[in-house]
Amino acid sequence: MLLDLPNILTLSRIAAIPAVVLLVALHTPPADALACLLFGIAAITDYFDGMIARSRSLQSDLGRMLDPIADKLLVGAVLMMLVGHGRLSAWGLYPATLIILREILVSGLREYLAEVRVGLPVTQLAKWKTGVQMVSLGMLLGGNSTAVLLGIGWLPVSFIGEGLLWLAAGLTLVTGWDYLKTGWRHASENN
Repeated sequence: MLLDLPNILTLSRIAAIPAVVLLVALHTPPADALACLLFGIAAITDYFDGMIARSRSLQSDLGRMLDPIADKLLVGAVLMMLVGHGRLSAWGLYPATLIILREILVSGLREYLAEVRVGLPVTQLAKWKTGVQMVSLGMLLGGNSTAVLLGIGWLPVSFIGEGLLWLAAGLTLVTGWDYLKTGWRHASENN
């Protein structure tokens, strides 16, 4: 049901998006730190909603639909805000673009495969990709100003975050290719 704890956690990710967007737009050190914290909490709910649903037998079609939507909305909004507010270098635009394109590709493949009654399960590597991506985006949201607030201003947080974004993009290519091969195989069999 809609008000099961896993679905509430998933919906909280969607509800967090406007606040994260507003905080990124403010772009002050306290707002950056709060955006990082709020995004981190939202990202962690992605782990807990699935774990709770499985452990308490609360898995539902609604949850299976909402979970990837919430993830894509959150990641897409953050990437667009980071790019739009110049918080990524010119080179950072490339991994951000790859990540968004992969998300669209996988969504389309899942929709097609659902019509032919084939599931596209999340792989372990895709889970790692999501983890690296979430850490990267959190670091980019917090940026160097949050490092200064925390007394670790010597740490190049934005540089590390962008490096992790490149790693996430590499994992995105590998997992996207795996999903594409699966989709292509089923499309070829059905034609």
